[in-house]
Amino acid sequence: AGGSSVFLVSITGQVEEAFFPDYDDLYCRLFWVYGQDWVVTAGQEEGVSQVSRKSLDSSGRLVWNFPLSITLKSTSPHGWPQLVVAVYGPDLLGNDVVRGYGAIHAPLAPGRNKARIAMFVPESTSGLQS
Repeated sequence: AGGSSVFLVSITGQVEEAFFPDYDDLYCRLFWVYGQDWVVTAGQEEGVSQVSRKSLDSSGRLVWNFPLSITLKSTSPHGWPQLVVAVYGPDLLGNDVVRGYGAIHAPLAPGRNKARIAMFVPESTSGLQS
């Protein structure tokens, strides 16, 4: 009787920075999503960064350098892990609202990888939110 082969995917890295020209005082929530055959064996499945202010130079970047470290195992590549990033910041009333969200698949090949995540930025339907 043959058993199922298991493989491991280990990811370490960081969410370095973001560019949100219209907003300041932002933080991000990170979490991994994956298929039903996947199991986390080590590391953090989710996290929340510190609040970052825009840099004073012309780039206006928000720097988090938030660490990532997770190991997963699976018997099938179906449902390959994805990192979901949601960025939050205060509205005019001081309530935290989503300023953008995006996702990216974990790298398919070993080695160093650098990626940009396209962020979807919701538009408010209320005149009270900016």
